[in-house]
Amino acid sequence: MKTDVAIIGAGPAGLMLGHVLRAAGVACIVIERQTGDYILSRIRAGVLERGTVDLMARLGLDARLRAEGFPHGGFNLADGERLIRIDVAALTGHSVTVYGQTELTRDLMDAAEPRGLEVIYEASDVALHEIAGDAPFVTYTKADTAARIDARIIVGCDGYHGPSRRAIPDDVGRTFERVYPFAWLGILADVPPCNHELIYANHDRGFALASMRSATRSRYYVDVPLTEKIEDWPDERVWDELAIRLGPEAAAHMTRGPALEKSIAPLRSFVFEPMRHGSLMLCGDAAHIVPPTGAKGLNLAASDVHYAAEALIAFFQKGDADAIAGYSAKALARVWKSERFSWSLTKLMHRFPEDGAFERRMQVAELDYIASSEAAQRSIAENYVGLPT
Repeated sequence: MKTDVAIIGAGPAGLMLGHVLRAAGVACIVIERQTGDYILSRIRAGVLERGTVDLMARLGLDARLRAEGFPHGGFNLADGERLIRIDVAALTGHSVTVYGQTELTRDLMDAAEPRGLEVIYEASDVALHEIAGDAPFVTYTKADTAARIDARIIVGCDGYHGPSRRAIPDDVGRTFERVYPFAWLGILADVPPCNHELIYANHDRGFALASMRSATRSRYYVDVPLTEKIEDWPDERVWDELAIRLGPEAAAHMTRGPALEKSIAPLRSFVFEPMRHGSLMLCGDAAHIVPPTGAKGLNLAASDVHYAAEALIAFFQKGDADAIAGYSAKALARVWKSERFSWSLTKLMHRFPEDGAFERRMQVAELDYIASSEAAQRSIAENYVGLPT
C-alpha cells in the first residue's frame, strides 16, 4: 500500500490527525496494534481545553460533545478546610468542558469509516524503516500476513511504549524525565459528583481529586506510595480517605457507591526532543507525558495534532518543507509550558517524601497567596483553560 502519511496509533491523537488530514485531502492510513474495543475500554481523563473542543467542532464531530459535555467555568483548590475557587470563565473569558476521553475517541472512531479514514486494527509487529530519508515505510503483521505501507511521512501517535520514538537514533534524541515518588489510586463509580466542579485537594494525609464523567458518574483519586497494592484498598477505605482529604464541605455532599473500576497509576513528567527526525514526526504520549494534575495529557496531544496537521497540509498542498522542519520547535514550545504547569500544580498539591516542615509552610503560603491574589488566579486560569496555539 502507498499513502502520503502513515499514522501509527489509533488513540485520540492518531484519529484526530487522520480526520484533519482526510478533510484536507491528504491521503493517510492509521495503523493500530490493539482492537477498537480495547482502546475504548481504557479509562482516561475527561477535561477538554477550548482548543480541543474547537478542533472537534472544526471536524464537525462535536454534536455529542455539545449535547453531553459539561462546560465548567472554574475549578477548586482545597487545603482540607476551605475551597479556593479559580473562576476560569471570569478570568479568561473561556471555559473547559468535561467529556470523557473514551467518548471523544468513540466519536472519532465512529466517524472514520463514513468519512473514508482507513484504520487498520490488530496490526502486530509494527516497525518503522528508512525514517531518515524521503521514502520511509512501515511494516506490520495482520492475521499472520506480513504487510507494508510506503509513505512520504510517518507520524507516531503510538504512546510512550510504542515503536515510533524508539526508531529515532540514540545520538539524535534526548530525554528529560521526572518520575514521581507516588501514584494515583483512582475509583470510578456511578454516583453523583460531590461538587459541580473539580476539586484538587492538599491535605496533611496527601492529595485527593474529585472529578466526574457525568451528572451520575464520578471519578475520584488519592495519591498513594508506589508500593501500594490495589487489593489493600477496598472501596470503603478509598471513600473514607477521600472524605478526610477533600475536606468537610465536599465530604458532606459525597455519595458512596461500589467501584466500577479501580486502579493505581504512577506519575511522571517526560519530554523527548526532537519531536521530528527526517520523515518521522511524533505526537502525544510518544513524545511527552505529563502528570494528570491539571488535565493536560489529551489536550497537549490535540495541540500536537494542530501543529502537525498544519505542517503536513502545507507540505503536501504547497510543497512547504520548512513547515515540516519547524514542527518540533513549535510543538515543544507549548509542550514545555504545559509540563511546567502540570509540574508546578503537582508540586503544590502533593507531599513529597523529602519534604519537611519548611516545604509544607511554602505550600500553605502559596495557597494563601492564590486565595487572595487575582493575578495568581489569572495565571492559573490561563494555563488551565489552555494557552493559545
